[in-house]
Amino acid sequence: MSALTVVVGDWALLEPALRAVREAVFIVEQGIPAELEWDTDDATSRHALACVDGAPVACGRLLPDGHIGRMAVRAPWRGQGIGRAILDALIDSARQGGLPLLQLHAQMHATGFYERARFTAEGPPFDEVGIVHQRMVRALTS
Repeated sequence: MSALTVVVGDWALLEPALRAVREAVFIVEQGIPAELEWDTDDATSRHALACVDGAPVACGRLLPDGHIGRMAVRAPWRGQGIGRAILDALIDSARQGGLPLLQLHAQMHATGFYERARFTAEGPPFDEVGIVHQRMVRALTS
């Protein structure tokens, strides 16, 4: 892999690159309607963005309440540890912000990825935007 960089910042700074990744993964690849992809939480969240040689390839966000979401890695870059780099950056941001608990809604095919990062399933699977998800949580310790 070429030069990977991961930055954490706000929506105002990272919006164009975040939109490029999320449109490719959620809207084009997974068929999620654009009106469901974009919400007001983007403006209040911390966002992690991964770039390879300056090109945006992955992202995720952390809401003020500790909810991680919008985790996306463009197809050609999957399986190379980039998603884990995004997740680790969001976990670090949560720790720095003093959040005691993280939660997320994982697509079922990704539950193993989150389990390897010490998240545990909580409750039954459920439908979200036409895709089956599993709620997962992780307590943060100092």
